[in-house]
Amino acid sequence: MTVPVTKNDEVVVDIVGLTHEGEGVGRADGFTLFIQGALPGERVRAKVLKVKKTYGYAKMLELVVASPDRVDAPCGIFKYCGGCQLQHLSYKGQLEWKRQHVVDNLERIGKLRVAGANGASGDGESAGDGRNEGQGIVVHPTIGMDEPWRYRNKASVPIGTAVDAPSVGFPSGKERLIGGFYAHGSHRIIDMEACLIQHSDNDDIIGMVKSIARELGVSAYNEETGRGLLRHVMVRVGFVTGEAMVVLITNGQKVPQVERWIERIREAFPSVKSIVQNVNTRKTNVIFGDETRVLWGSEVIYDGLDGIRFAISARSFYQVNPVQTVELYRKAVEYAGLTGSETVIDAYCGIGTISLFLARRAGRVYGVEIVPEAIEDAGRNAALNGIDNASFEAGAAEVVIPRWRKEGIVPDVIVVDPPRKGCDEALLETILAMKPERVVYVSCNPSTLARDLRVLTDGGYRTVEVQPVDMFPHTVHVECVVRIYREGH
Repeated sequence: MTVPVTKNDEVVVDIVGLTHEGEGVGRADGFTLFIQGALPGERVRAKVLKVKKTYGYAKMLELVVASPDRVDAPCGIFKYCGGCQLQHLSYKGQLEWKRQHVVDNLERIGKLRVAGANGASGDGESAGDGRNEGQGIVVHPTIGMDEPWRYRNKASVPIGTAVDAPSVGFPSGKERLIGGFYAHGSHRIIDMEACLIQHSDNDDIIGMVKSIARELGVSAYNEETGRGLLRHVMVRVGFVTGEAMVVLITNGQKVPQVERWIERIREAFPSVKSIVQNVNTRKTNVIFGDETRVLWGSEVIYDGLDGIRFAISARSFYQVNPVQTVELYRKAVEYAGLTGSETVIDAYCGIGTISLFLARRAGRVYGVEIVPEAIEDAGRNAALNGIDNASFEAGAAEVVIPRWRKEGIVPDVIVVDPPRKGCDEALLETILAMKPERVVYVSCNPSTLARDLRVLTDGGYRTVEVQPVDMFPHTVHVECVVRIYREGH
């Protein structure tokens, strides 16, 4: 097959879709080009940058015909920063694209049939008891936010260096410490003073930490050499309590003038209740190392979701958007179909967030999580809320749950909320062997969700409905909660 374009060609292309990374998908004489910044329905003039056998990459030079959903991105560094991908798409357009993204994955990867020409009931309401055999899966409109800005309660910012332009006394330019998100498709840090999807306290605290580091002459970590001290700064903020935690991730044990760090942070931000150091000396892209110690204050901060109080430690998994987390977990409880007597297993339970939502409506909840620190947090959170019908165990779900079965624990419902890679194959086999009447799948990745739903479908389960939730506005990510029944129930 002859490729119709070559590198450096200028072409006019129609944009027919978006990739899962937010790039426009264009066609040039039938050849696919991925173009950053282009939106579906647009026509653009672009310069071809790279050509492979079946696709290529191009840079947009001119917007010939704009999409009606195109808007001006309010963030000054949006074009460079990789933190957001969709600020140039209207929020209504984002919600519609995310729902269609879920539908496309269910059909293409899962080979599953979606209900209706538009794939949804149209009213966003539940599909009742799910007895809709032959109608296909109902995919509801995405649940969005009234105010889709400043929603993140956690910021994790890589630290590096940049060289200023040459000046008097510094003919080669002066190196300075910076911190921000990575540029699109790279590990080049874009220095950031404000992020419009972060809680404003996150911005302010990170700005102060960077300022202190510069004043004290603290070195920034260099990924290539493995040298330098400060790797990342993480800040968590409790939306309900206002409490904040600062985590310094360092390439070494010693933090120079640590008392000065603590004094300056506490003076500027009385809301900070915990200052923590995590040591990571490995040459890796993984943010956290194994050693975590409190430099000052508490080991945890507190926050609340839907009336449930949570203790959150430095390495706890806690959803970053508390407003949408409540929407998501309420829907998970609804899909679990609880009447007060059911036994529920929560796989990948983390610090017990979904478990405690479920425990208010179930007879008994068992949570399992492979991270021991998270299980400690889960037990603490149950006690914090006076919930005594939930218990937790550390271990791999695919190992622990079969043992529970041998011990006589038979779940009516299994809830899974796996990481982006989806459910472990052995866990899916365990679910099929245990045959719960209902499964609720909470997913942060539509492609692995579709793959796993195919396995459950082939094993005798029927996916009834999917509710996308916009947990991460202005990014390409979408969360889903799925109602699944065992055939015959």
